[in-house]
Amino acid sequence: MRYFRTLVAAAVLLSARLAFAHPVPFSYLDLRIGPAGTDGSLTVHVFDAAHDLGIAQSATLLDPAVASRQSAALQQMLDPRLSFSEGDRPLPARWGTVEVLADKQSLRLPFTLPGRPSALHVSALIFPYDPQHQTFVNVYEDGALRQQAILDASRTSLEYFSGGARGTLAVARRFVAEGIHHILIGPDHILFLVGLLLLGGSIRRLAVVVTSFTLAHSVTLTLAALRILSPPARVVEPLIALSIVYVGVDNLMVRGGGRDVRGWIAFGFGFVHGFGFASVLREMDLPARALGWSLFSFNLGVEIGQMLVVVVVAGALAALRHRSEAAGRRLAFAGSLVVVVAGAFWFVQRVFFAGGSL
Repeated sequence: MRYFRTLVAAAVLLSARLAFAHPVPFSYLDLRIGPAGTDGSLTVHVFDAAHDLGIAQSATLLDPAVASRQSAALQQMLDPRLSFSEGDRPLPARWGTVEVLADKQSLRLPFTLPGRPSALHVSALIFPYDPQHQTFVNVYEDGALRQQAILDASRTSLEYFSGGARGTLAVARRFVAEGIHHILIGPDHILFLVGLLLLGGSIRRLAVVVTSFTLAHSVTLTLAALRILSPPARVVEPLIALSIVYVGVDNLMVRGGGRDVRGWIAFGFGFVHGFGFASVLREMDLPARALGWSLFSFNLGVEIGQMLVVVVVAGALAALRHRSEAAGRRLAFAGSLVVVVAGAFWFVQRVFFAGGSL
């Protein structure tokens, strides 16, 4: 009987605790982009607002007079937690008069943003004290709902690209730069390319190799970005490492009198590398209204990055061979060995250890 009374008491305490727990850990952010400019509103629960303002009784904020007195403090608190920008240009929010939504136990804070941005970046971590808190975002353009997202502690930002030519240009600028950046910071992709270039060859031969790689990875990048075909990273990453080993071994075989099939190698393994590129692209919030442009622009950026690598590496190898053919052959042999060893290291790392990444 004593244990039963203890259990009942614990249940009562738990129920009381739940009754006073956070009722709804959500905020709502609405953004409206129109011909006259950009405006929006942020709706927050009085529980959260009272917690961060140090108000003991959250219900007092449902009194319009109290809410009005706390308006400046609330806006000052929210300013660093909710920010907007277009590229590198910050778009400061101009807050309006706070509105009490008694039926929802919430406060609505309207605001306006300067101009009509073509690429609107939103960063929001409204109530960081609560790790479960979420902000539901709705973006309207010309009266139509265009994008929805949920921001929380794990994802604190989104980017919206408006329609029209300015929005398309903003998409192109963003994703071309991302494509160039990704290829240049990917040591495995670069080493695969370098391996393909080590044996040299005519401009036509090298163009066939690079174009084969581009065509193949463009196909699988698109399929994976659209979630039509998306193999897991634990399969893709070791295969990318194996592709590096293969191209190094093939170089050594060609030196021994084998047939030069670098174009086919580039084409075959390009499909695998495309899945690797897509793993990054999927994390970028592809704009639904400009999906084709974003994929094209990212592919173009990857191609530009590849050509930078090709120009530098192929140019340096050609200059070396022009001065000394023997030195060029020695470098191709030593470089191929390095490619094999590096690829084997990445393969072991990605199969047997969790730390390997693209």
